[in-house]
Amino acid sequence: MDVTSKARAGWEWLKGPEPWTRRALAGDLVAAAVLVLVGIGIEELDNGGWLRKTASAVTVVALVLLRRRMPAGTLVAGSALSAVLPGSLLVTLMLGWSAGRRIVGAGRAVVVFSLAFLLYVGVSVAVEWSQQRPLLLIVFTTLMYLATVLTPGLAGRYWSQRRTLLHALQERNAQLLRERAMVAGQARLRERQRIAQDMHDSLGHQLALISVHTGALEVDPALTERQREAVGVLRQASVGAMHELREVVGILRDGVEAPAGEDEQVGRGVAGIEGVVAAARAAGTPVALRTLGTPRPLAPACDHAAYRIVQEALTNAYKHAPGAAISVELRYEDDSLVVEIANGPAAGPGAGEVVSGGQGLTGLRERARLVGGMVHAGAVEGGGFRVAGVLPYGAEPAGVQAAAAQAGVADDFGQQQLPPGAPSMDWAAVNRELAGGRRSRAGGLAMGCGIAFAAVVLLVIVLGAGVALLVSSVSKGMIDRSEYDSIDVGTSEQEVRDRLPSGESVFAQGLDRGGPPRPEGASCLVLMSTETGDSLEDEPVFRFCFKDGKLVDKQAYEVRR
Repeated sequence: MDVTSKARAGWEWLKGPEPWTRRALAGDLVAAAVLVLVGIGIEELDNGGWLRKTASAVTVVALVLLRRRMPAGTLVAGSALSAVLPGSLLVTLMLGWSAGRRIVGAGRAVVVFSLAFLLYVGVSVAVEWSQQRPLLLIVFTTLMYLATVLTPGLAGRYWSQRRTLLHALQERNAQLLRERAMVAGQARLRERQRIAQDMHDSLGHQLALISVHTGALEVDPALTERQREAVGVLRQASVGAMHELREVVGILRDGVEAPAGEDEQVGRGVAGIEGVVAAARAAGTPVALRTLGTPRPLAPACDHAAYRIVQEALTNAYKHAPGAAISVELRYEDDSLVVEIANGPAAGPGAGEVVSGGQGLTGLRERARLVGGMVHAGAVEGGGFRVAGVLPYGAEPAGVQAAAAQAGVADDFGQQQLPPGAPSMDWAAVNRELAGGRRSRAGGLAMGCGIAFAAVVLLVIVLGAGVALLVSSVSKGMIDRSEYDSIDVGTSEQEVRDRLPSGESVFAQGLDRGGPPRPEGASCLVLMSTETGDSLEDEPVFRFCFKDGKLVDKQAYEVRR
């Protein structure tokens, strides 16, 4: 158990602060395998033994796995080891990218990359010092460092900073959305309170008068029993309207539904439809109620919507087709409840002007849509009218309420509200807009091309300077056979040196080793030949030795590199 806990702790340490998914681990392992195979090929070309090949492979795998946890350390170590183990050279591409991404602070990044450069060049020169060509080696290793370490590092740092900027913009956008939602919520609450106060002062007063007068009229001895029943229906309707007005005012004022007892909750659902139908019958309207299928429970919002559909449809029938027979049908289908209210043509002329806000059916359609259902209303053959609603059984709301449920909050009107700390926003769309919009793509492409162009220009400048240096160095240390043959022993030293190059070339260093013995007390000038030797390892050399101001000896021989 202790070993397991230590292994788990070691794994957590290896992953570092970033989440290391299976996909990322698989990618690192695949990249390490490719680099190991390429490194073995490089070692094979460099005549490296199995010991060096194994060391290169182990180094590559270790550096790839540790680069997330220790970006600076792996970059410095990889730069130094790549000079000793050629098979691990290409891993510096990944190390430079990772260090550019993960090293915090520009100053620290400059220090780490500078230290890696010094170690890369210094170790390379130390390993190849026997070749006596330090200047050429410094130029070559500098070019290699720019190509394999610095350029990936700059690209990784640019990508990391751009990603950080996008995240900062997202957080700023989220904060602005939250603040905007708070301001809009406060404004909406103030407007609700104003509407609630107006409704309470106007409708409440009128309904109270209706309730008082109908209550007094109900006990009038001059009325017949039939008239008392009709007045009782009016009084009950006014009392019910007062209760519903109080509920709506509470919702508008506080944003929450007023508390209701169990009887009131039942009265506002499918179970309350029978009471609405009974009240209509008591008022003298012929209403038939039929239920088909096995009753099933509905979500509270759907249950309430079914009640409102029947209530609004009956109200419309009272107003537009007085005296017409009305049928109310509840059909429990396999996946939904179908509520259908139909009435025939009006039995006689209307009672005069019909008071209507014109928003009843529109409100029903919106209410049904918010719970994932639908409402259809229209005339039928024979002059009647039909209202049908389809409501799902499920508890999951649809439309705006679905988004609000996922976010965690929805008001009583089905409008989505922003929960604390989580703005209602399509972050994928925001990220695409920020990271993938035309302007962003153009700016990112321009910046990326600018960095790449700057890196290429720097490489070209360094490469051009290196080529010019090499050409100059070669011209100072090389002659052809005809020029060697044209100089005779005994010629003055000054004349010979005026005709020959100075020999101050990195390519001519070490060429005087392995040749014939020098004349005692003579100083010699060693130059390369434009001809090639018998093999790639043999270098033809011309040597001119001077003593007492004259050329005393000249030799042509080959030196093994």
